Amino acid sequence: MDVSGGSGQPRSGNDEPAVHSADPAAPATGPADHHGAEPDPAAPRRPLPPTKESGHSGHPGGDDETENRTEAGARPADDGKSGTDRTPTGTDRTPTGAGEARAPRTPDPADRPADPAHRAPGADHEHRSLAHSGIAKGRPPRSKEAGPGGGILMGRPFGVPVYVAPSWFLVAALITWVFGGQLDRVLPELGAARYLVSLFFAVAFYASVLVHELAHTIAAIRFKLPVRRIQLQFFGGVSEIEKEAETPGREFVLAFVGPLLSLVLAGLFYLAMQPVEPGTVPGVLLAGLMISNLIVAIFNLLPGLPLDGGRMLRAVVWKITGRPMTGTVAAAWVGRALAVSVLVGLPLLNSSGALGGGSEDVGGMDTVFDALLAAILAAIIWTGAGNSLRMARLREHLPELRARALTRRAVPVQGDTPLSEALRRANAAGARALVVVDVDGNPLSLVREAAIVGVPEHRRPWVAVSGLAQELTEGMRVSAELAGEDLLDALRATPATEYLVVEETGEIYGVLSAADVERAFVKAMARPA
Repeated sequence: MDVSGGSGQPRSGNDEPAVHSADPAAPATGPADHHGAEPDPAAPRRPLPPTKESGHSGHPGGDDETENRTEAGARPADDGKSGTDRTPTGTDRTPTGAGEARAPRTPDPADRPADPAHRAPGADHEHRSLAHSGIAKGRPPRSKEAGPGGGILMGRPFGVPVYVAPSWFLVAALITWVFGGQLDRVLPELGAARYLVSLFFAVAFYASVLVHELAHTIAAIRFKLPVRRIQLQFFGGVSEIEKEAETPGREFVLAFVGPLLSLVLAGLFYLAMQPVEPGTVPGVLLAGLMISNLIVAIFNLLPGLPLDGGRMLRAVVWKITGRPMTGTVAAAWVGRALAVSVLVGLPLLNSSGALGGGSEDVGGMDTVFDALLAAILAAIIWTGAGNSLRMARLREHLPELRARALTRRAVPVQGDTPLSEALRRANAAGARALVVVDVDGNPLSLVREAAIVGVPEHRRPWVAVSGLAQELTEGMRVSAELAGEDLLDALRATPATEYLVVEETGEIYGVLSAADVERAFVKAMARPA
């Protein structure tokens, strides 16, 4: 892209590009800090040290105290040519069958392998919430293909891939065993065939879960929200919706349609039972599917994150207060209270026979199983509520990530310029990045920080900057006006270590380092909402 005016002449502050003229004698101007404030002419400029032993490692970067680094999706590899994007953003899941809803997918720190020294606590985990029939929202858009561990692709209804996770086979075996034991008491004449009937029930139940998730997916598509995938797993299903609903009304509808479809299915199975003999295989299967869908609907309607009912409560509080964060906090704490209630109450209800079993049937193994199931459900709900809070805090701070504020001042140099001379010019100009330009000042490539660090000081006079630069691709040019999720989406689309920041007119503004974005992200997450 041509630089406006053909000279690459910089402007200062937020109004001027952070790149200086290719003429070494040109004055140094440009933004002096990461916050886009007008530079103070009297303030000392932090130079770009010529040696890697100095506080700046001998490359155009800042120290840990003044630079901001953010996890922007997939962390680019050092060579700027590769990166992994797996995520944020960003961000609510819901198992349909055990209740789970995903938090919006804003950038997930775990989405790229960042330097451990600069990762936020818990950055190695995806931010997901559970709700029997889940919604994954807020993540920055990614490919709709599942990453590693997505499971077996079963189809693409409405263009959304449906995966079956390996954990599903474990729960299918568990349902087959448990339901088979119940069939032995109801239909003893089946013998070993009861396990075949139980397996059919497990598959039919998860087909109902899939319908629950498709309800979320269709609503999301209707609201123009990208859906990455649907995954059937141990505790139900998860619809990974990558953006958050724009209004509380849409949030409410998006959460409510899942339990509503489960209630509709329960009603349909009830109607189908009427002409069928109760003591037959079809009668038992229809009764089991009716009850299981009813449980799924009721469980998901409980008013606590990450369940669908929690998202509905969040929407209501959001509507009343006008602040989505307030709704998230309220629904998340209700979810934590719900987790404690499940941990304590579920075993008590089972032992008392309130859930359909008599006390004479309760044995030691049943008691252990009930306690284990309650502990797993409580842990899922508690963790999902906490993740929802973290993701909401992230969304609140995302607007603070602005390309203009995080951009480094840069100096343009010819490709045959020795590295030592380029660093001298950068230090003299108070710049912290190098852009390789042609004779007309048009940018060709960006000098990589990692490459500069790898060149010993005594060799720098003999190494040309062109050998340390990465060629600019269209995706490595980002607008100075980008901020928040739009900025992270742009970086995720083309993983690299540095990006050329340009004005709308095409003029060079400076260089944006993925390390600075990552650090800013971590600092934003560390601040209370």
